[in-house]
Amino acid sequence: MKRLIALATALGAGLILSAPASSYGSTVPSSAHAGGAMVAIAKSPLGRILVDGKGRTLYDFPPDKNGMSTCYGACAALWPPLTTHGKPVAGHGVRASLLGTTKRKDGKLEVTYNHHPLYYFVSDQKPGQTTGQGVKQFGAPWWVISAAGKEIHHG
Repeated sequence: MKRLIALATALGAGLILSAPASSYGSTVPSSAHAGGAMVAIAKSPLGRILVDGKGRTLYDFPPDKNGMSTCYGACAALWPPLTTHGKPVAGHGVRASLLGTTKRKDGKLEVTYNHHPLYYFVSDQKPGQTTGQGVKQFGAPWWVISAAGKEIHHG
């Protein structure tokens, strides 16, 4: 299974890095709504986890500290940040008090939850997929986040 994930990750990276800018829309999820990006809770085999407004799983990267992202370049190509153009919106099951933003190096606002910058995984192509859970890349494993804002370390 880990080999399959590694292969899918490598293939996904190649597709993103070799794709023309106009095709990114089909590979990288659209993260911003008319106002702010929505974050909600969905049921999954891992428990109740954070998802975006379209049901796509959101992840945490443990090396991020004090609400600041450390994922750029090749990391952000495989783990695109959830960005927003306004204040993030708390969807079903989300505590609005835990939502926030952090400014990325490019000036974009990345959504945070309980001070965890949030990311997608390129191999998750449909709502409900959690193929990034526990995948160790860029020096640490990636984890889904619970409604309480804690990393879920199983699955």
